[in-house]
Amino acid sequence: MLLTLAWRSLCNRAVSVGLTLLALTLSVMLLVSVEHVRREARDSFGRTVSGVDLIVGARTSPLNLLLYAIFRIGAASNDVSWESVQALQQQRQVAWLIPLALGDSYEGYRVVGTTAAFFEHFHYGSAEPLVFASGTGFESPFSAVLGAEVARQLGHDIGDTFELSHGVANTSFVSHEDAHFVVSGILAPTGTPVDQGVHVTLQGMEAIHLGWANGVPLPGRAVDYSDAALLQLQPDSVTAVLLGLSSRSAVFGVQRSINDYKAEALTAILPGVALAELWTLLGAGERLLGAVTLLVMLATLLGMATMLLASMRERAREIALYRAIGARPWFILALIELEAVLITLGASVLGVLGVWAGLAWGQTLLQERFGLFLSSWPVSVNSLVLLAVVLASAVLLALIPAVAAYRQGMAGRLKPAG
Repeated sequence: MLLTLAWRSLCNRAVSVGLTLLALTLSVMLLVSVEHVRREARDSFGRTVSGVDLIVGARTSPLNLLLYAIFRIGAASNDVSWESVQALQQQRQVAWLIPLALGDSYEGYRVVGTTAAFFEHFHYGSAEPLVFASGTGFESPFSAVLGAEVARQLGHDIGDTFELSHGVANTSFVSHEDAHFVVSGILAPTGTPVDQGVHVTLQGMEAIHLGWANGVPLPGRAVDYSDAALLQLQPDSVTAVLLGLSSRSAVFGVQRSINDYKAEALTAILPGVALAELWTLLGAGERLLGAVTLLVMLATLLGMATMLLASMRERAREIALYRAIGARPWFILALIELEAVLITLGASVLGVLGVWAGLAWGQTLLQERFGLFLSSWPVSVNSLVLLAVVLASAVLLALIPAVAAYRQGMAGRLKPAG
């Protein structure tokens, strides 16, 4: 009976209740969306690189090494000599090794000199491998593999040629105009910094710097760019090295041996530990966004309580009728509370379904345009807890109009007609 009366009462005030329901639904969508994106972004951030046991670079802080080796942000304080790379390769615990050479750019995107091992062993997410959307890996010393975002933004396709710019500035006055790279492959979107990378061979990276000194080409240089000559090239140094070990149990021993390496000052870090530390530093923005969303939700709930309170004057005769037929004051209080619960539950269901529909519809767009990989189902333990808090807050705030109705019910009487 109480549920039926609450439903009919809400239907009788369809316009005001509908507007309140709409505002609360939008707030729930915002709350659930922010929580879902926060959770997915944190998981995705922690899975930017997967399967790499150690990242090795010149002596520096772990965060700096992580930023330039994985996120391609900043620059290394020094390079790792090729002799040290070969020494790492010869360690029996090392199953595979990916050298990374940074320093040049193309249209503002970082260029990464590497080997075919990058496409074979680099993983992201839950150990997901790199997949070619079109083309293949390196076919010659001047082959290039573009990340999904680079290819989309610059409109490149297989077979296109381009030249690199010296340095990493968006505008470079020195280009490697005498050597052109050919696009041999385009990677599928990953939602990681790989999407913004231009991947070239170490031989090609070394070749375009032959005859250069102090960042500028020497006059009168003559460079043999034939494949046979380039295949004999090897770099003097690289920026960083990604290591995969044959046994995960050996990771701390190998890390200690690299950090104590006598021939060169090196730093070896565990990617997972460094990623967790970096996310801790970025957590302030995450918490601020969550706080703003909660404030929006609180304002909407206050609006609902105001709507219910404003309706008390209009419902004075209705409440008096309830009292006349024997309804107790607690019945009036429960009725108002139940109306608030119905509005909040309805908004919660509609909000979750709205977020789910939006993600299902826009999932491909998010992946292709923004590199965001979000699961289409937004409900999690955290979001359920937040919705429970919203419901409890609605019950508490509805006490304001409910108590007013209770007091009105205590004193209310039908006035005689005329």
